[in-house]
Amino acid sequence: MILDLARLFIFPALIAFAAASDLFTMTISNRVSLILVGSFFALALLSGMPAGDIANHVAAGLLVLVIAFACFAFGWIGGGDAKIAAAAGLWFGFSYLTDYLVYASLFGGALTLLLLQFRQWPMPYAFRSQEWLLRLHSKDSGIPYGIALAIGALMIYPETGWMRAVDLTRFVGQ
Repeated sequence: MILDLARLFIFPALIAFAAASDLFTMTISNRVSLILVGSFFALALLSGMPAGDIANHVAAGLLVLVIAFACFAFGWIGGGDAKIAAAAGLWFGFSYLTDYLVYASLFGGALTLLLLQFRQWPMPYAFRSQEWLLRLHSKDSGIPYGIALAIGALMIYPETGWMRAVDLTRFVGQ
């Protein structure tokens, strides 16, 4: 039951936290990515994931890390975004990586367009005391892409083997 609860909550909670952190501070702590990586290995081992499957997941995460850091080097995304994307790639492996990246890209494009439009409007006086909104509204500020990465991840996660392994009948009637 504890393993099922971990599968249900660890990844979604950490990804949601990363999105909220990016929204409010425009940063994603390295700790979040490190906890995601550590949690992956702990759950993979506790779940009895075969070494070949773990290697597949590691390769997917490393591939995303290389591509995401290239995007970071060009200034297209932040470093926290690159690390959280790689951590999500680790959890998804190659089986769900393409779907994740497509969703994250689509939501990222929509988020970018929405923020660009939002930044064209004057900030209402009532919201000018909200530092995070002022930062989000600033034309000099980047895009909190961690939000799109998180939404993409949360769209895919229910389809993964992590969730298929959860025995939901344990939670019915308790």
